[in-house]
Amino acid sequence: MMNDCPPEIPDNVIPLTRENIRSGKIREWVAKHDQHFTPMSDEDLAASRAAMFPPDGKPDGAVWVFGYGSLIWNPAFEFDQKRSATVYGVHRRFCLQTFLGRGSRERPGLMLALDRGGCCRGVVFRIAPEHVESELDVIWRREMVTSSYKPTWMTAMTPQGPVKAIGFAINRKHERYTGVLPEETVAETIAHASGFLGPCCEYLFNTVEHLDEIGMPDAGLTRLAKRVREIRAQA
Repeated sequence: MMNDCPPEIPDNVIPLTRENIRSGKIREWVAKHDQHFTPMSDEDLAASRAAMFPPDGKPDGAVWVFGYGSLIWNPAFEFDQKRSATVYGVHRRFCLQTFLGRGSRERPGLMLALDRGGCCRGVVFRIAPEHVESELDVIWRREMVTSSYKPTWMTAMTPQGPVKAIGFAINRKHERYTGVLPEETVAETIAHASGFLGPCCEYLFNTVEHLDEIGMPDAGLTRLAKRVREIRAQA
């Protein structure tokens, strides 16, 4: 296994599980431990979700969701199909600063987001019509704790043909958007950051490992993971 981060995980790690997401435990932890964040309310989450399905805010049939990071290896929602997929016009980048999930105020971490340009290979998940409402609620509670992401319709190219899928792109106006950082800065940050979801390096290593498993390796992330291991070995 590539997930070889040393045991520097805080005692109060909260697993990113379906139960912890649905119960609001993740959102409550965020609100309690960092007053700088204002988590989205249930009303805001519902409005954001409904905005994806004009005019009445209700999905008509099955919905596809594009995963490019932790959704690949820990979706935490129910789906009935999964396919490898490529989305054009956006690329995967560590460009979202985190002070909680995979970092702290003392040592902020970085999370992946979809930024403009290029292409991104990942996975699309199909949510069956009868489960769309409940599962999109889980996804929104997970991805939209704050407004750092923008849910966006994207065309995902799969071996079976294109599908229209929801992907979570970076909100470039958000205060935690970092823009393009030097690769060494990204590596140093990921190597040392840790938060209530665990070490930042775990997030990187899991993503690299599972992209390799599905036959869609990301050369940039693989190179980054190698450098993070070197930094940690020198510590």
